[in-house]
This record gives sequence, C-alpha cells and structure tokens, in this order.
Amino acid sequence: MQTLLINIKELLQVRESALEKVCGSEMATLPTIKNAFLLINNDVIEDFGPMHDCPKLEYDITIDATGKTILPSWCDSHTHIVYVGNREQEFVDRINGLSYEEIAKKGGGILNSAKQLNEATEDELYQQSKKRVEEIIKQGTGAVEIKSGYGLTTAGELKMLRVIKKLAKNYPIQIKATFLGAHAFPKDFKDNHSGYIDLLINEMLPQISNENLADFIDVFCETGYFSVEETARILEAGKKYGLRAKIHVNQFTAINGIEVGVKFDALSVDHLEIVTDHDIEILKNSATIAVALPSCSYFLSIPYTPARELISAGLPIALASDYNPGSSPSGNMNFVVATACIKMKLTPEEAINAATLNGAYAMGISHSHGSITRGKKANLIITKPLNSYYEIAYYFGSDLIDQVMLNGNFVN
Repeated sequence: MQTLLINIKELLQVRESALEKVCGSEMATLPTIKNAFLLINNDVIEDFGPMHDCPKLEYDITIDATGKTILPSWCDSHTHIVYVGNREQEFVDRINGLSYEEIAKKGGGILNSAKQLNEATEDELYQQSKKRVEEIIKQGTGAVEIKSGYGLTTAGELKMLRVIKKLAKNYPIQIKATFLGAHAFPKDFKDNHSGYIDLLINEMLPQISNENLADFIDVFCETGYFSVEETARILEAGKKYGLRAKIHVNQFTAINGIEVGVKFDALSVDHLEIVTDHDIEILKNSATIAVALPSCSYFLSIPYTPARELISAGLPIALASDYNPGSSPSGNMNFVVATACIKMKLTPEEAINAATLNGAYAMGISHSHGSITRGKKANLIITKPLNSYYEIAYYFGSDLIDQVMLNGNFVN
C-alpha cells in the first residue's frame, strides 16, 4: 500500500543518506524541507521532497497535511517500563526530605520494585506494562529500549525479559531488550556481592541466551551499587554471550565507570549527571554515545547532564525518558525534549537530533529508524498545525500530536 502526504508545512530530520549519528556542532543543524511531500510504500519511506517535485500519480491514500509538521518518531533508548505497581510513597518521602540513597537504605527504591515484581504473575506484569507501551506510542515514541532489573532473581529477571519479548511481538513499536540483573544487590546478597555476580553469570545469562531474550547487558555502576571492577566482570561475561554493553553511570558520583564502559565498547553510557574532564577525554574517539535523562533530573531534583560541555567537546548525545516507577514515572518524550531545551540549554534542533537519530544510534537501529531517509521505517509524528517546530519544546505541557504512524500504518 502506498500513502502520499502532501502540503506538509515542514518535514523535519531529512537525511539523504543514512547517517549513524550527529556529533558536536553538527547537532545544531536539523535538515528540513518546507512545503513538502512524503511518500510511504508499505512500511518504509519511499520518497520525499518539495511539493513542486511531488509525483502526479494515483496512490492508495493521499493525505493533505496543510499546516502540519512531520518528523520521525521519538527513539527512547533508556526505559524500565516493565514493572509492577508504583512508588508514590517514596515520592512523598523525597518531598519530606529523604534522599534517593536514604530511601534505598530503608528498603525502598529498586528493592521495593523487586519485591512487588516477584510477587506478581507474568500475566499481571504484562497487563500493567502494556498500558505504558500503549501510552508512549500515543505520545510519539516509535522505538524503545526496555530493561529488566526489577527481578534480581533468576525467575524474576526471566519473567521481565519474557514480558518484554511478548510486548515486542504484540505491538508495532520497535523494542530492544536489555538484561539489567546488575541493577542492585538483593537483600540475600547484601554482604556477598561475588555470590550474586556468580548467579548472574552462571545461571541467568545462560538461560537468557538460550531463550534469546536480550540484545544488551547493563550494569548500575555507582557508589553503593556495582563497583568498576564488578561492572567489568559482568560486562565481560555478557560479551561472551553476544550482548553489547550499556551502563548506568555517573548519576551521583564519578568513579571511572565511563572508562570501563568505553573499554568494553559500550553502545551507550547513560545518566552522566556528573561528568569530569577525564570522562570527556575518554569518550572522545570512541563509538560510545552519552545518553541524558532530563526527566529523571527533574523528578529527583538532581543536576542535569552537562550537555553543552559534551557537545562543545565534539561529542554526540542522545535523550531518553528513563521511564521507571522510582525516579522518572513518565515516558513522555515530548516533555523530555522540552526539558532538555529549558534546563539543559539545548536548542530545539539539538534536542530533536538527540531524541531521534542519536536515540536510534543508542539502540543500534539508526540504519532503520530516527530520520526521514529513503528505505527507513515509516515511523512518524504528524503534529497539529504549528507556527514552527520550536513550539514542540515551547508548549511543554500541550499535546501537539495529531497522528502517529508506525510501520506505515496510522495508530488509533
């Protein structure tokens, strides 16, 4: 089936060739075509250009997009949206003065979510999680990475990854799965870190590999969680099973976690609310992208990733939602883009690049997602009439999406 969209006020993120990512000063440029057409053939982009070049043929569907802006769907490369229940009490605890670390020490945080998840059935977990997937699709996300990490037992981690696999099968959104068994140490292994890591490596990883449940492996490399040495051991084991590294790092402290990530060719290093000059030097000339999570900083009232420093150093950055019950209970990438502009001082061009093409790179899918490029998936956001695309970030609390297309089909 062929779908032709005509009279598009502005077509954003137009790339003639399939770039992997944009870095440094290149992030300030967002190629667009005004008064454009876009031709979709089944599930891929076939052609685009200015209206004076629009082919004069009959197509199955022709849509007049007068006044509307079209851009590729958001690519959210860091979420934890497969979970049970919520942690609203911890939200109130923080308002009353408790820190993230203090809440964790009294049994809250990740261990709280793990307790709820291990008490739930796989179907209960799926039913709750699918609502969040449906929500982010409506908000314009066309590709998402989902992590495990709230099981912290073999059964719990496998349950999460099986649910992620089922979501990927049942929904048109592109889903990548990440094994994050190294999210925290469960209570039974509080004083036996090596024992838990043995469980991850010798029991969880072989079963995950046998069932083909994960694309990546991740570790929370942070003071009070997994040390640099422990992180290296886990990433090395994941590498043997063909799982490329990603790591949570530099959220609260800088402990040379970025260095170990780059050493293991991590696709992304995520959080980076704290960044040193040494970290920046390590990231230069690597294939590793920095992923900022501004809604997490907003929700926890912690520093924002110093995006301007990273971009000034010539580095690429991506934006992601960190959708999870404890520190970012929202997967709204429109808010993420707006917050990056308002709080991190990204330009709208930089923020859109970070949330589309660079977000796709952080999931290893920039060959097929993240830009308006011939042959890429027809995953699109069609806005309501806008004065300019700057309004996407300016009207941070408004729903400016008119329609969403995934794989060439409009989503109801």
